[in-house]
Amino acid sequence: MAGKIATRNAYGEALAELGEKYPELVVLDADLSGATMSKFFAAKYPERFLDCGIAECNMVGIAAGLAADGLKPFTNTFAIFAAGRAYEQVRNSVAYPGLNVKIVGSHGGLSVGEDGATHQCIEDFALMRDIPNMLVCCPCDGHEMRLAVEALINYDGPAYLRLGRAAADIFTDEAEGYRFELGKGCTLKDGGDVTIIANGIMVAKALEAAKALEAEGVSARVIDMHTIKPLDEELVLKAARETGCIVTTEEHSVIGGLGGAVCEYLSGVCPVPVLRHGVNDEFGRSGKADQVLEHYGLTAEAIAQKAKAAIALKK
Repeated sequence: MAGKIATRNAYGEALAELGEKYPELVVLDADLSGATMSKFFAAKYPERFLDCGIAECNMVGIAAGLAADGLKPFTNTFAIFAAGRAYEQVRNSVAYPGLNVKIVGSHGGLSVGEDGATHQCIEDFALMRDIPNMLVCCPCDGHEMRLAVEALINYDGPAYLRLGRAAADIFTDEAEGYRFELGKGCTLKDGGDVTIIANGIMVAKALEAAKALEAEGVSARVIDMHTIKPLDEELVLKAARETGCIVTTEEHSVIGGLGGAVCEYLSGVCPVPVLRHGVNDEFGRSGKADQVLEHYGLTAEAIAQKAKAAIALKK
């Protein structure tokens, strides 16, 4: 599978393709089906699609009721509304009773671009990760997203899934030894000097950084950590022991996301240098997606610099 596709598009296509296989799958949207791409499912299965209007909190409550009746609802809206506006309902109506609802947040991170700071949700991993019973997942490309959607349909319990707006290269389908499993990271490149743990669009940038580091004689391991919670602690511990330092990179605040999860775990079992790469405790701003990412340093070059800094700390 070659080319580029936004993970939101891959998600929408996967829902529509899997609808026949899983008749218990129902999809809800908050008046954004053209953006979240749930429109593909709506066109194919209108009787199993519910547009709740601009009422995200109500949508989550309805989904909780459907799950209590044995169905498998996926709710859809922008990440800022899924994780932010409807937080109380996600926490109390879905996660607290452990209902089988999938909360899908599209347009996550800075790459929303021109929509600006109000819509660039860089706190969603932290908000959702802190809720008991909640699985948190952020696939890196279209192929991985399709695998994640079916895995989540078969996962019994609450989960948060982040989608991206911008088109991204597909590469996991050709990665040697690649396999997808919720709660398990995947080593895309081996290395002995430093480990780069990434998710979402930063996985491709991490691979690019590792290639640049290799040209400088630095051997970097790259791990695709699509599931932030539960964290693949076994894989993280192995990387810490074998490479001695870690860089985490994510399209999210450096507070409370993937970097926070890795630091929280390693500090108690194997304290090695961990440098977090992401958005440094500030809001986003409007602009072309690539320009915004570059402005905030979410680039392969910045990851490579972090990696060299991490290596220096272990000496």
